[in-house]
Parts: sequence; C-alpha cells; structure tokens
Amino acid sequence: MGGAPSRPAWMGYLAYGAISVLLGLTQGLGFNLVNNNLPWIQGTLGAYSNEAAWLATAYTATNATIALLAIKFRFQYGLRLFADIGLGLFIVVALARLLTDDLRSAIAVRAAAGVAATALSTLALLYMINAVPEAKRPMGLALGVSWSQLAAPLSRLVSSDLLQIGQWHGLYLLEIGLSLLCLAAVNLKPLPPMPRVKMFQARDFLTFALFAPGVALLCVVLSQGRFVWWFDAPWLGWCLVAAIIMLAASILVELHRDQPLLHVRWLSSADMLRLVVIILLFRIVLSEQGVGAFGFLQAMGMNNDQLRGLSWVMFWATVAGIVVVALTINPAKVTTPALVALLLIAAAAWWDSSITSLTRPEQMYLSQGLIAFASALFLPAAMLAGFSRAMRQGQEFIVSFAVIFGAGQSLGALAGSAFLGTLMMVREKAYSAQIVERLVLTDPQVAARVRQYAGAYGGTLSDPALRQAEGLALLGQVATREATVLAYADVFRVIAVLSLLVFVYLLAIRLREDARSRRAAALTPAKAA
Repeated sequence: MGGAPSRPAWMGYLAYGAISVLLGLTQGLGFNLVNNNLPWIQGTLGAYSNEAAWLATAYTATNATIALLAIKFRFQYGLRLFADIGLGLFIVVALARLLTDDLRSAIAVRAAAGVAATALSTLALLYMINAVPEAKRPMGLALGVSWSQLAAPLSRLVSSDLLQIGQWHGLYLLEIGLSLLCLAAVNLKPLPPMPRVKMFQARDFLTFALFAPGVALLCVVLSQGRFVWWFDAPWLGWCLVAAIIMLAASILVELHRDQPLLHVRWLSSADMLRLVVIILLFRIVLSEQGVGAFGFLQAMGMNNDQLRGLSWVMFWATVAGIVVVALTINPAKVTTPALVALLLIAAAAWWDSSITSLTRPEQMYLSQGLIAFASALFLPAAMLAGFSRAMRQGQEFIVSFAVIFGAGQSLGALAGSAFLGTLMMVREKAYSAQIVERLVLTDPQVAARVRQYAGAYGGTLSDPALRQAEGLALLGQVATREATVLAYADVFRVIAVLSLLVFVYLLAIRLREDARSRRAAALTPAKAA
C-alpha cells in the first residue's frame, strides 16, 4: 500500500537552519537595538549618560547568570516547555517595553529581557546542531553561536527607520514581530525530544542566590566605574567587595557538594582557566569596534544614517567569516582561527591609529571589515573548544561551561568598554591640557586663528569683544576635538599591542601542546615495543 512520499532529509535540515538564524537574529537584535541607540534613548527618557548605562547593565547582569538555571530546566522539563516559556516571556517583555516611559521601568524590563534572551540563544544553538548531519555537528555548534553577531550591524541599519516610526518605542516593533515568528516556527517545527533527567537540587538555588548577585554587582562596577569615576564613588567599592564575598561564598558551597551546580575544580583546571582568560581578553580587544571605531565616529558628530555604509561592510564581512568557519572548522585545531583573528584585529587597530579629525567611515571600511571577520572566526572556535572539553567530562559539565562562557563574554565586553572608555577619557584630558598650554594669544598663529573664527560672527555681532569671545570658544571646541582624536588614536594603538600580546600567549600555548603531543606519540611506540 502506497503512502505519502517522505520529504528529503535536506528539507528538514534547511528548516532547522532557518529557524536557528531567526532565533539568533531575534536575540541579537534584542540586545543591540537598545545598546546602539543609548544616546537617543537617553535623551527621550531625560537621563544622564551614567543613568542610561543602567539599561545595558541590567540586561547583561541577568543574561550572564540565568543560564545557571535555564540549562538545567531544559534537561529536567524538556525542550517544548523550555521553548514555550522562554519565547512567551520574550514576547511579554517586548510588549511591556512599549508601555515604559520612565527610566526605572525601562531598567526593570531590560533586566527581564536578559532572562528571556537566554532561551533564544540556547534554542538557536540547538536548532543549528539539528540542521546538519551528525558527522557535521561541530559545524552546527560553530554556526549556532554565530548568527547573533549579524545583529550588531543590522541593528544600526534598521534603527533610523524604526526610530522615525515610533521614537525609541519603535525599536521594539521589529522585535515583537520577530519574536512572534519565532514562537510560530518553534511550534510548527519542534526539535526532536530529548530524554529528561532530574537535575535540580535544593542547594542549586543557594549557589544561584550567591553567584547571580555577585556577577550582577561586577557588571555594575564595570559599567558604572568610568561614569562616576572609579575612586570617587564609595558605593562602587562596596559593590566590588560584596561581589567578591558572594562569588567566594558560592565557590565554597560548590566545593563541598557531591553533585555541584558549578564544577569549580574542573573550571579551575589549567586548560579551562586558559580558555576563560582568552575569552575575556578577546572580548576586550573586540571592543575596538564598538567603543573604539563607532565611539570615535559618533564623537565626530556622525549618526546611524551616516554609518550605513560601514554597517553594510561589517555585515558582509561577518557573513564571510561565518562561511569560512562553516567550511574550515576543525575540532582538532580550534586555536588556528583564534590566532588568525588576533592578527587581523592587531592589523586593523594599528591601521585605525592613523585617524585624524577628517577621517570618515569610508576610511575605516577595511579595518572594521577585518575586525568583523575576525569576530566571526573566534567565537565559534572558543565555543567548540570549551564544549568539547565539557563533553569529555560528562553531560552535567555543559552547565558549568555554558555559564562561564556566557559570563566570560558579558564581563569581557563590559571590561573592554570600561578599560577603553577610561583610557580614552584619561588621554583626552592629558592631550587637552597639553594643547591648552600652547594656546596663548601672544602667539601670532593663535591670535590669527581667533580672528578667523571671530570673523564668522561679523554679520551677527557688532561688539568686537563678543566676537573675540566667540572666536575663543570655537578655538576651544577645535582643541577638544583634536584632543579626542589623539586619545582615540592611543586607544587603537593599545588594542593593537594587546592583540599581539594575546596572540603570543595563545601561540605559546599551542606550541607547548603540540610539543607534548609529539613527545607522547614518540613514547607510545617505544612502550609498545
């Protein structure tokens, strides 16, 4: 008896892959649409820069820690319930954002968004793993963490239109539509069922109650330090002390458990510590793009519309990086993409250090394209390296790695912003002081420049003293602008040097491991003989 013809296997793979891309982009846009438009949101809410920074802090703090429980929830209660709750919460949060009209409620909703986003990133990874044959699972794992990277340039491309539609609330209209599509897609094409395993224990929640606030307080310190200045706000020091105490207490609790939530001993092994350090350092150098290049261009007075060309370059460079990863990923040589990425970042940052006040986005197409390409190379390699180590230990170690991977990325990004932002401010003040020292009216060149600027007000101001005052004010603005340019040039040089140092560190590890492998291979035949 004939039956309905079965669908080709590739159609199922394609469907899973498309859903993975949709989930990854939705999660990434949820993060980047707000972060890339903070100045606009800040003005709309009537907030200062340090107050608006709490929006990014709230999201990062919850997103970096909720995986501690979310992954266990998935293992114990199944994928279907995990997906429905996660996507449902994401939709509710997106709708709630449309109702927020003050900073406090916006921060609360942003914190909830960080929780909801964990489900989307996890599902994007799982769908991509199922979108490839079993023999290609490393490629699926690598691609699953890549889609969200496309959201950074995409968010800048669509922001202007969304802001025109509904001001800062318009940013969430696209997010609501995408989240509804995600919910429909996940229910129409569910993932294959996975065996359920009892995971939760009572002491898990004690660990979470210590670990999550500790990480959150670290996020607060890193995000707010440069705004309130590091040593001028006593409450910042108390936050750091509290964070250290809570994290230390969570470690002590886990060390004395037979079935820990976080496998501290494994995470503190030499291999894992090196991996965590590399992830942190790489996220710091990747801040060259957001804090560095885009920060510089925005300081020169450019908005998203003027940066569309640069955003397109970054988008296609990221796509190219994802394609290269898909074609070349090798679980046995995960350090190779990282080494290549670090060299590209170093070269791009050094190229950017030649900026002037006349630099425009077109002059940064090559450098930022290289960095976007490098970012797409590194993240999958780091994920595959850590995931492989976790699987060798056992399924329960996946939770520990996922938490550390997520927290490492989040804290690394915040540390990069804090480090580069602080460096830029310090160097700008130093250069401003040097320039101002030389701006004396007894200098004929300075006097001539003041007269030139004052002449611009000849048709509106009849008082010579007022014209000279305005000329001096314009000269001060030019001096500040040039000091800012010099400061950003120093930032790019520091990133180039730091990238090379991380490259040397990673290369040394690679060479040492290769030497150990060769010695082990040489000893094995001798023992056999």
